[in-house]
Amino acid sequence: MSRLIIEVFDLVKDYGEVRALRGLRLGIERGGIVGLLGPNGAGKTTLVEILEGLRTPTSGRVSVLGFDPTREPRALRERLGVQLQSTALPPELSPIETLSLFAAFFGRSLPPRGVLEQVGLADKARSRNRSLSGGQQRRLAIGIALVSDPELVILDEPTSGLDPLARREVHARIRDLREAGRTVLLTTHQIDEAEALCDRVILLKDGVVVADGTPFELVSRAGGSSILWIAVEGELAFAPLLAVGAVAQGREGAYHRFSTPDPTAAILALGELLREQKTTLVDLRMKRPDLEDVYLDLMEERR
Repeated sequence: MSRLIIEVFDLVKDYGEVRALRGLRLGIERGGIVGLLGPNGAGKTTLVEILEGLRTPTSGRVSVLGFDPTREPRALRERLGVQLQSTALPPELSPIETLSLFAAFFGRSLPPRGVLEQVGLADKARSRNRSLSGGQQRRLAIGIALVSDPELVILDEPTSGLDPLARREVHARIRDLREAGRTVLLTTHQIDEAEALCDRVILLKDGVVVADGTPFELVSRAGGSSILWIAVEGELAFAPLLAVGAVAQGREGAYHRFSTPDPTAAILALGELLREQKTTLVDLRMKRPDLEDVYLDLMEERR
């Protein structure tokens, strides 16, 4: 069996004179969480809707779970779970009734009560959907995506508009999907969410892939500088720190701020400085480059 669960070849999608996807090529293997990131207009929604069989490509070829989404949408949907960014839940139904309803649409389905347990809503089985919190409604939407026991789950902005606690609960459910061996394709505007959850991140800009890899790989390839904030008692001559490549960026309150491409060398130099000049270090803080820095750099380069 092929490890590739999604294959995209030379995919083009035009809306009149606007080209949303520009010869996209992509392969996604079974298992894990894959994040799809990009600014508005990057082509994320168009790509996902083509994968789901909701839009027809202008040209190119797509295979999802071995099916052509345009020609075989019914067969694909039996094995595909989708959580839309906005899901209108029947307000007077309960979660157990909602999942029973959706389960009836498929030839094969999971027991609704078991799905509720999986998404952490077993105690809300008989509550009305209208009484659920925002986070609980998102978890129920994920449950709807899971009720057909899909091999591939597509989650579109699953935590948009949620408070931090509700986001954490949804993140836990998404990690559970990975642990259960499902493949998850996650679209999000929240870069910290992608960095925390995803095994692989695909960055789209203007209908093409501009970066693809694990969060660690993307940050490592991009290089970039770390930021150091240093607070000391009294004065400290920072010339040796500058000699190892650190660049002074002024002061922020009690802190001296530096950027450095080599934080290890900078910290070693700082240690020597403190010993030689007999100055007391009050505080040291460091921020290494992260996925947000990579994202912003790539988007700025391609404006």
